[in-house]
Amino acid sequence: MTDTARDSPLPQETALLRQGWWLHDARWYQAVKTRFGQEAANELNAEVMQFVARRIATVHSRQHPVADDAGPEEVAATLETLARLMFTSAMVQLDSTEFDDDGGWETVVSKHYALRMLKASRSLDGYRCPCTELRAGWFEGIGVQASDEVVECMRDGAAVCRFRARLKS
Repeated sequence: MTDTARDSPLPQETALLRQGWWLHDARWYQAVKTRFGQEAANELNAEVMQFVARRIATVHSRQHPVADDAGPEEVAATLETLARLMFTSAMVQLDSTEFDDDGGWETVVSKHYALRMLKASRSLDGYRCPCTELRAGWFEGIGVQASDEVVECMRDGAAVCRFRARLKS
């Protein structure tokens, strides 16, 4: 091994970094909830999630810009890449589906570790998912305007989380 640092961590190190960051996030959420209440924890969690997502998307798009005339398939693929940067496949699994000619598509999240951990820690009641803020941060960071709505949510008892996005002209 040389004395120069590697440009990027090895896959195992990357997974460990992601897990550590998410552990910090979970403990931070619990601390805010305990000290300041559930509403404050939800509000701050969403605000910070949007900031982090926007930052990661901005940095990623400097090397991999999304074209101004990008269609839904390209934008969805970029969002999937951003998800893989932020989460391990053991944490979150998502797939983009149902592309249409009007610039719309669905994203289905079939695995979400945060909800599993919140349930295990008996903190799921009152938790508000910051998914829309996360996705808004991604869209902003890659410079794409889109409408985005939650169609189904595991937090509300659905089998999956489903989002419907549509590119704005």
